[in-house]
Amino acid sequence: MQDSLLLRVSGIPWVQRDAIGLHTSSKWEISPHLVMNRKERYRFTSHGYATLGDVMPKYSFIARVPNLPGALHNVARVVMHSGANINRVQFDQRIDPFIVFFEVTCPEEAYGTIEDGLAAMGYLQDTLQPLSILKVYIFLPNEPGALFAFLNHTTACGANITYIDFDDRGRHPERLTVTISLEESAAVERLLDALKSRYRIEILEYDTTGKSLDDTVFYIRFAQELRAIIGGSKDQFLFSFLADINHAVQELMNLGQDPKTVFASFLQTGRTLTATTGDGFFADIQSIPLTDEVTLICIQPPAGGNVYLIATPEGCTMIDTGYGIYARDIGALIRELVPGGREAIRDLVITHADADHCGAGGEIGAPARMHPGTQEIIRVANRAYGSRSEASVLEEIYTTMINLFSRFNPPQEVTLFPPGSGVERSGFPVLETLDIGGYRFEVLEGLGGHLHGQVYLFCEEIGVLFTADTVINFPHLSPDRAAYNTLAVILVSSVNVDSEVARRERQLLLDLARGTTGQYHGGRTGCLVCCGHGPVSVPDEAGLVPWGEVTHYTPGS
Repeated sequence: MQDSLLLRVSGIPWVQRDAIGLHTSSKWEISPHLVMNRKERYRFTSHGYATLGDVMPKYSFIARVPNLPGALHNVARVVMHSGANINRVQFDQRIDPFIVFFEVTCPEEAYGTIEDGLAAMGYLQDTLQPLSILKVYIFLPNEPGALFAFLNHTTACGANITYIDFDDRGRHPERLTVTISLEESAAVERLLDALKSRYRIEILEYDTTGKSLDDTVFYIRFAQELRAIIGGSKDQFLFSFLADINHAVQELMNLGQDPKTVFASFLQTGRTLTATTGDGFFADIQSIPLTDEVTLICIQPPAGGNVYLIATPEGCTMIDTGYGIYARDIGALIRELVPGGREAIRDLVITHADADHCGAGGEIGAPARMHPGTQEIIRVANRAYGSRSEASVLEEIYTTMINLFSRFNPPQEVTLFPPGSGVERSGFPVLETLDIGGYRFEVLEGLGGHLHGQVYLFCEEIGVLFTADTVINFPHLSPDRAAYNTLAVILVSSVNVDSEVARRERQLLLDLARGTTGQYHGGRTGCLVCCGHGPVSVPDEAGLVPWGEVTHYTPGS
């Protein structure tokens, strides 16, 4: 098996800006929204990241080692002789029989020593480009040394044998079936030329896309599947992203998760988002009159959180934006729902920092109101910031992953809610009141269950409560939306940073809604609960019941 090393240095999340919806030229640079809580603690170097002050910098590499006794020992020897200290190592033959992930602490020059030592051993590979896969029948002469002579040609061309089958008692005693992988497409042509001049040969398959790769090169295949989701990403970014994903998988395996399920969930998250844009976009819509002049519009996108509009004669207030990847599709839908379209939006309120609630804010012309904690989570790209789970590897990596897949483009013009004045509503601090359509909406500060900095909006006069993700109408989610929500649960183990607090908040909000009654517009007697996901509903003793007509929208319908 070919010896090689996939090498990357962690801490520099390079992204192609037009691949994440930032609408600039195709230039690779560090995105401030994908740097994982390192902005103030690290300075960036040409090779990796270094901590500020006296703390030793950390570097990561991914070793591709042969399946031979002592191979891992040889890598550890190189690291030891450099003076580096290994902080993390992970290898699992069930995933990939050759890839080993390392993180080390050492000075920058010691990392260079590791890189040189591994290159000298022949373990250095600096690309994740797809291998060329060639499957052929070779008809060998029935004589001693025939297989050896054939393998001379494959070895000379740098080919790697991934499958071979020959049995002279079978139906074709002269036929060798072999699958070969090569890193250079030119090497395939050289090999074919050499073989055709000596053997009868039948080409069964020739693939240069990586689709035919098997689990002996799992991470290379996985990298190609990531490229299909996020576009033509450079290897430097993919090395970094693969190592982060592996770290998350390691943590989830320790919690009893199956690794292949975890990897599949990462890919399915990205594939769902890319498949449900443009012609694949759809939405469920409710339009509910709150007064003669004020209308509530709820948009449920294919995946992620709801988008709300409160339409008034003076314009619209938007509450949450959906994912950045849906910005164009939701913008087209708003043009059909509201005179003036997105230009009619005068205010934007962000309930919390998850990408499906604020990730298209940069596309909205209106200034955004948000909690200071929401602004900080966006800045550090760690949804667990400010919680007891802040150090969770899973939360950090999930934030990076979902921001990338969903083309995260948060608001740029921001007004922060002020600290609470001591006034409370149903156990929640009241931060301030907003005038929307002439009605008083209280901004209630969450207690940190789902996410630090989450807020709720409540108007008693017209009976409306926006609960963000603390209350989700799960029983009335469509099957595809419910399946998508399950992916997040797999990848972070819990969507709440403090589940106990989240349960308490949910009960407080439902009690507030049930206790808010009146003769509202259109004969409604209960408070509207505008959940983070699922249809607008009213509470009853059993749970939440959707209110009004829900219409299904597809482009052109």
